[in-house]
Amino acid sequence: MDWDHVRSFLAVARKGQFLGGARLLRINQATVARRVSALEATLGTTLFERSTSGVILTDAGKRLLAHAERMESEMLQAEADVRGQDVQLSGQVRIGAPDGFATFFLMRALAGFLQRHPGIDIQIVPMPLPASLARREVDIAITLENPVAGRVVTRKLTDYSLGIFGARGYLKRHPKPAGVADLSGHRLIGYAESYAVSPALGYIADLFGGHRTAFECASAVGQVEAVRSGLGLGVLHHFISSGMSEVVAVLPERRAIRSYWLSLHEDVRAVARIRATVDHIATAVENNRARFLP
Repeated sequence: MDWDHVRSFLAVARKGQFLGGARLLRINQATVARRVSALEATLGTTLFERSTSGVILTDAGKRLLAHAERMESEMLQAEADVRGQDVQLSGQVRIGAPDGFATFFLMRALAGFLQRHPGIDIQIVPMPLPASLARREVDIAITLENPVAGRVVTRKLTDYSLGIFGARGYLKRHPKPAGVADLSGHRLIGYAESYAVSPALGYIADLFGGHRTAFECASAVGQVEAVRSGLGLGVLHHFISSGMSEVVAVLPERRAIRSYWLSLHEDVRAVARIRATVDHIATAVENNRARFLP
């Protein structure tokens, strides 16, 4: 079997459509379709049931998937053996991470790394679902919980803390609360919990003492901007607020502690560019631990 044909099959199987598979491989959709058709011709069977909304694996496709993933693992290990000692690392590394961590820490932390390794291309995607590593949608996953299933290698990056903050301008217009009961007199900014992808995001009710949130965002970045804009009081990560002189801690004794975990699939742990990226992220977090948990 042609490895390019198998790679295209894997991409389509993981994305559930030819267009998604093409985007994953960064090639033309027609090329992906042609490769899959060639693979089906080689095997003498149909691998996908096609429809206008996407594709579904046939029984033959399901059986091939397990073999194709083993082939992929062998190719990744071959790459690690051949290129593992290369000084000039190159290739794409896809990182799935929470938006607050990615925007306010990871972007800056990667600057020096990319200067040293200009051949590496980084792709940052939203916080991954648990199956993202297994489907190879990301190479590195930074999550709020420790993944316990699948063939993944996991390390705890750090604990981090969150607290209640308000913009200086907002607090000039509204009395600063002296206790949790006083929060009822403020517009409270929270996370849109119906969109929460992890139970670890359920800290709003605890910090606000059960008071109603009148403004909700489905992202940490949105919450930050809402607080900075003076819309009300909101929960921010301490490592984010530490770089913002325009916000002030409110009721500093109230804080929540959560954790960041880093995971990657066992099959890519030896790939040089991925290993180097993981080591750099872990070192950057360690060097900034006081920001995450002041």
